[in-house]
Amino acid sequence: MVNPLWNPEERRVRSFWRIVAHFLLFLILTSLLQGLVYGAASIAYMATGASLDQAQLLNAVMSDPLVDVFSRAAYLTSMLLAIWLAARFLDRRRISAFGLQFNAAWWADFAFGLGLGAVLMLLIFLFELAMGWVTVSGSFLSSSGPFGLRIIAALFTFIVVGIVEELLSRGYQLHNLAEGLNFRFLNPRAALLLAYLITSSIFGFLHFFNPNASWTSTVNLILAGLFLGLGYVLTGQLAIPIGLHISWNFFQGNVFGFPVSGTTSGVTLIGIEQGGPELWTGGAFGPEAGLTGLLAMALGSLLTFLWVRSRYRRVELKDEIALYTPEERFPAPAAAQHPGAETASN
Repeated sequence: MVNPLWNPEERRVRSFWRIVAHFLLFLILTSLLQGLVYGAASIAYMATGASLDQAQLLNAVMSDPLVDVFSRAAYLTSMLLAIWLAARFLDRRRISAFGLQFNAAWWADFAFGLGLGAVLMLLIFLFELAMGWVTVSGSFLSSSGPFGLRIIAALFTFIVVGIVEELLSRGYQLHNLAEGLNFRFLNPRAALLLAYLITSSIFGFLHFFNPNASWTSTVNLILAGLFLGLGYVLTGQLAIPIGLHISWNFFQGNVFGFPVSGTTSGVTLIGIEQGGPELWTGGAFGPEAGLTGLLAMALGSLLTFLWVRSRYRRVELKDEIALYTPEERFPAPAAAQHPGAETASN
């Protein structure tokens, strides 16, 4: 009889329960650490002697940019702790197996991802500007506080979001789901592709309750999940997805002034007024919900393929993501085959 909780061959809990336990651990740690941040901030405000009722105190704490930075830091710390604990006690593997092998090839791919997101968003902006769908209304805009501090805080926010969401969706969930689906009815490649599709769909549906979301934006974000995850399934590393996620969001919302998945940050290098057909622009949700965003993702996917081929001499799915070896440690993705590439020890 098959034990639904425990895999005796791998001597660890099964894939589904690992994913659930890691997610719950992340939520608990986030609640605890962010609760400490907000609690400490509330005490600091009360210590100043300011006469604030409960609603005013809550508003002051939640709108304080410094508190927001510490809250984001707590969010990132929660994910890193959850990943480390899950790797050690649930997965029985090194944390580097989650696409975090920080060698020379990893950092080159990360730089490519950063550049790709920035260039794609620049092309979206220039296209809509040429079509007359956006007009520039100002520059160096901040709804509250000094522009410099606010833009740095916004960049830090998207660094945190990029790392956390990629570690969650691709690094942990896709990896473990691919292993769980790799049984006698599915080979490793099929398991990887199915996990890739499922986790991208989850990524899209998690944004369904964002402001200004629709079924169109949800479907487009499922495709965005596939786009973000492409670098992972081709290299086995999170370098390209993390870099791409960070720069795509930051340049979208804080450089060119577009909404980011239905939200606005209140600070942008270029202020715009959005017009044009919503089918193309995505309207109040942002380019990710429009055809301009889809075209950018298609171009970005092509450029990712070309980058991987130029770096590693071939383009192939990393089937080993779906295979488990106790205390595994993935090798750098063919980095040694690239002239001049050096592999750093972990």
